[in-house]
Amino acid sequence: MDRFEYMEARLCEGENYIKRDKNVKLYDGDDKTQYVDGEVVLTSHRLLWGKPGDIPKGLICLSLYLYYVFCLEEENGGVFGLGGPKRIIMHLGPALPGKRPGPAVISTYHFIKLSFKDGIDPAFYKALSEAVANKLWERQPLETNAFSSPTMSPRSSIAPIGAKIRSGIVGIERSIEEQQKATDESITVAFKDLTKLMEKAKDMVSISKTISTKIREKQGDISEDDTVRFKSYLMSLGIDDPVTRDAFRSDSDYYMGLAQQISDMMVAVLMDSGGIMSLADVWCRVNRARGLELISPEDLLNGCKLLPTIDAPMSLRKFPSGACVLQLNSHRDEEVAKTTSQLIEENGSLTPIKLSQIANVSVLLARERLFTTERLGLACRDESIEGLAFYPNLFLSKV
Repeated sequence: MDRFEYMEARLCEGENYIKRDKNVKLYDGDDKTQYVDGEVVLTSHRLLWGKPGDIPKGLICLSLYLYYVFCLEEENGGVFGLGGPKRIIMHLGPALPGKRPGPAVISTYHFIKLSFKDGIDPAFYKALSEAVANKLWERQPLETNAFSSPTMSPRSSIAPIGAKIRSGIVGIERSIEEQQKATDESITVAFKDLTKLMEKAKDMVSISKTISTKIREKQGDISEDDTVRFKSYLMSLGIDDPVTRDAFRSDSDYYMGLAQQISDMMVAVLMDSGGIMSLADVWCRVNRARGLELISPEDLLNGCKLLPTIDAPMSLRKFPSGACVLQLNSHRDEEVAKTTSQLIEENGSLTPIKLSQIANVSVLLARERLFTTERLGLACRDESIEGLAFYPNLFLSKV
């Protein structure tokens, strides 16, 4: 922010208006600032920021000369970078001595961010990139006294200073361009390899479906033991005819078929996992088994809701905390609480993390097991600055 200056919001002779945008927030590097919900105006020489209505009236605003900018990039917003671009990152050269006062005397960052509430307008980003690349200030210098106010001392011309900054960052620009070119080439090669892999994978799935069909029909010289063993291999690889939406006339029929497939697929997995598994883990297991025919979390949830209607040996359960799990019907809370209370007595006390390590389950499920044991009166909870721990219920023991 130390590159910004306080200046009057009006154009100088030779400076051209290009584009404007609204609902823009300024960041000093990665740090938030007080400059939010403002209007940004792009000219051939500068970037102006002010509150809506201030710039048209010619009031004092924040001004950034474009000769400071040597690189632009877009930053995606949202969790994990999902969603469209929300911010423009402007990499800047060093602040010049003798510049006008601004919102910051010194900054530890060498870049700023423009955050757009409604997403980046591609036309604005393109115009900004072209203005920086055109370097009109080198061919048409501005006399800054046209911007001066009674409280600001003018400078004669900004063109020589801008030329010095540009000459000092040519090497940086070239290095960034080469790095971006190398990255683009690597991405192109990666996508080519991925395309080949997908083609091979489709062929593998097609061949595996043919083999699976022959096994079911018991064609060829394959023994009963080989049939069972090879089919189990196919199931573990996730290539055993997954249920798809295209094979059904309605969503309800599709979810019913998906529920049956989940039931067949998860019985052995749940038994190996202690009879219960979080819905997130179930989604990963099911998609891994389905190969290329992936399903969404919503499809999995809808399929699990129909498990009771097909008399499946498992059902969807939601704990008071909101955690959703897939649980075998034989997995009774009383038995879980009894087993957990025995582990608590053997160890003196248990935390969710320690139980997850002993029982080989996730911390989320370990926490729910401990709370279930407490609700049935077989454990007592202790919450302190050291964390959450569960102890044996001594009221149940004989004195």
